[in-house]
Amino acid sequence: MYKQGKYTETDKMSDLICDNYPMVLVMSRFGIDLGFGEKSIGEVCRMNQVDCCTFLTVVNFLTEQTSVPVNGINNCMSLGSLITYLHNAHDYFLNFRLPHIRRKLTEAIAGCPTDVAFIITKFFDDYVYEVHKHMSYEEKIVFPYTRNLLQGTKDPKYNIGIFSKRHDQIEMKIAELKNILLKYYPGPDNYLLNSVLFDIFATEQDLATHNRVEDYLFVPAVLAIEKTIK
Repeated sequence: MYKQGKYTETDKMSDLICDNYPMVLVMSRFGIDLGFGEKSIGEVCRMNQVDCCTFLTVVNFLTEQTSVPVNGINNCMSLGSLITYLHNAHDYFLNFRLPHIRRKLTEAIAGCPTDVAFIITKFFDDYVYEVHKHMSYEEKIVFPYTRNLLQGTKDPKYNIGIFSKRHDQIEMKIAELKNILLKYYPGPDNYLLNSVLFDIFATEQDLATHNRVEDYLFVPAVLAIEKTIK
């Protein structure tokens, strides 16, 4: 039962967040709002109808920075709840974080030469396209396949191994964009561009964390279910 780790149901949710501020994003992707006072993790999860074992599995996996598949997670974790978490993360990236960065980027490079602004914008848009393609595949193919598995139906033409093979990393495009801004941006140093660059670094790290949850929690859980269905 992988919910055993540094954090348990009886720990305060506020202590978890203050110790590890990136867990604010994890919390929101499970549909948990702020304003939980002195309540424990278990109490907050129950108040928000969130599967506590799944929440703790993700939290402990990320805070311990594990980079290997986790065994035995199906003993208590809800795969349906994990899919909700991943879906909400997709919505955050595609409909909030990346559009927000693009608006700031457009403003930050408004004063640089037109050809440079075009190249920078194109690199960012190419990166966003790759993220969209990556997440759209999961929403349209992988998640419906997994939900059908949970209902006892297995598609004979598909398996989660196909997802794992094409689950290529999407960091290359954003690395190219960072290099352009760091090494070749001709404009003066300014607060807005530095803020955009900081957001890009943070988003890159957040996406890498998201991919780790998929690779080391989601995929092993789906594999375990596949083995139970003839």
